[in-house]
Amino acid sequence: MPLRIVFAGTPSAAVPSLRALAASDHEVVAVVTREDAPLGRKRVLTPTPVAVAAEEAGIPVLKANRIAPLEGRIEALRPDLGVIVAYGGLIREPLLSTPRLGWINLHFSLLPRWRGAAPVQRALIAGDRETGAAVFQLVAELDAGPVFGVVTQPIGRNETAGHLLEVLAENGAGLLVGVVDALDAGSARAIEQEGEVTLAPKLELEDGRLDWARPAAELDARIRGTTPEPGAFALLPDGDRLKVLDAAIAHADAGLAAGEFDLRSGRLLVGTGTDPLHLVTVHPAGKRAMPAADWWRGRQRSIEAR
Repeated sequence: MPLRIVFAGTPSAAVPSLRALAASDHEVVAVVTREDAPLGRKRVLTPTPVAVAAEEAGIPVLKANRIAPLEGRIEALRPDLGVIVAYGGLIREPLLSTPRLGWINLHFSLLPRWRGAAPVQRALIAGDRETGAAVFQLVAELDAGPVFGVVTQPIGRNETAGHLLEVLAENGAGLLVGVVDALDAGSARAIEQEGEVTLAPKLELEDGRLDWARPAAELDARIRGTTPEPGAFALLPDGDRLKVLDAAIAHADAGLAAGEFDLRSGRLLVGTGTDPLHLVTVHPAGKRAMPAADWWRGRQRSIEAR
């Protein structure tokens, strides 16, 4: 018999899972998502991507930044299963036990590595070569429940957190529906997590700061891991903040002192603790994003004109 599901999620990474469940044999009886938030320069109140997708599918939406106050409304729906994908809030007892089968969580890492809010970003920053997605039984402890299934994903050399999360969201949606089907059939089996636990706390603005004295590989990983959010940046000698949107390690180029810029054959290089970095696209303070070489030429002209 198809399961009655309450789905909790907020960002675009949760949308593929919601759509996959809505297209399955199961019934999504309600979607829980965070409240509308002000976005953009004009601070316009905007519904979450999950709210938009749920409304398009004709699924009732419950909006709350904390799920606990919705306990009575969720219980009244008589759900068989709760599914959570990047909701942005904790589920505790008695709500944790309200659905007959409890709650399952799609998490974008190979648990127990990178438990927490930013698993994809932390995996990239750490230089991991592989990641994945896991569906596990939600328990009171953070991301610690037994795992029903995983999909693995190699991390490409030029992968950004934004792109990798899109890939995992799509692949994870298929995994999630498979686990839900198995739970319905009574064939699902969860295995306790084993191995070293690492934590993936939410990224802060400071996590994107680039220290040119660090090795190039480390800087490259930090740029990719903080793209698009919160963004990688460096402070220039005059105090201006320069966002780095795209860069690559320039292995074949002669070294530069850490923090030294040089325009070579139309490419802007900056010295690090090892190889130089080729800055491809930057976003200077108060200006639009632009090719790094164009920014450097304009900056040099500005300095010479003073």
